[in-house]
Amino acid sequence: MRLELCGVTAGYGDTVVLRDVDVIVPDGTVVALLGPNGAGKTTLLSVASGLLRPRSGRVLLDGDDVTACGPDERVRRGLCHVTEGRSVFRALSVRDNLRMFTRRAAGERAAIERAVAAFPRLGERLDQIAGTMSGGEQQMLALARAYVSGASVILLDEVSMGLAPIVVNEIFAFLDRLADENRSLLIVEQYVSKALALADHVHLLSRGRIVFAGEPIELDGSDIFARYLGDQLSPTA
Repeated sequence: MRLELCGVTAGYGDTVVLRDVDVIVPDGTVVALLGPNGAGKTTLLSVASGLLRPRSGRVLLDGDDVTACGPDERVRRGLCHVTEGRSVFRALSVRDNLRMFTRRAAGERAAIERAVAAFPRLGERLDQIAGTMSGGEQQMLALARAYVSGASVILLDEVSMGLAPIVVNEIFAFLDRLADENRSLLIVEQYVSKALALADHVHLLSRGRIVFAGEPIELDGSDIFARYLGDQLSPTA
């Protein structure tokens, strides 16, 4: 499924965060959205998922204009947003978290088996209350829910934040698995080198504007990071 943001301007109150932004996530590709803190990355994902209505511009899913659609309708159309932080139902068990995101046609047992195959540690925690798990395990659960939902477009906002390196490696292995299944991924990520290794395309966002759009290889040996983003972001970070 193809996701497009066309000429999007958005913000909060009197503050404009995004200015005439265009981002395209072609069907079955991975797009990395990179930029310094405060550039507007989370705002862009919120517009894409319907959590924030743009002031101008359009959001398209497979060519259909969904700008006026709320988050629920976009989920029904196949979009899933894994927000920054541990976006799980903390008072529910792991099993019930997965149940809530399982499409009936997929079957609950099959969905849980898929989640456990992706993250075996969850198989040991199915009856545990999600809020009592470690931060890394909660993030695995958040990603597993997106997986079993069957979403065609998945937005990922800093899913590695605050996690131990070994857990980060597990998560990126899982994202690679999603890519192999031809899911369309839009990734905001602090581990720039890992994001670039996974991505088919990359967009750099600075002060609410897209300042570069191209393939990761175009960034090799270039001064694009330094020119637009200074020392706040490095392709080797």
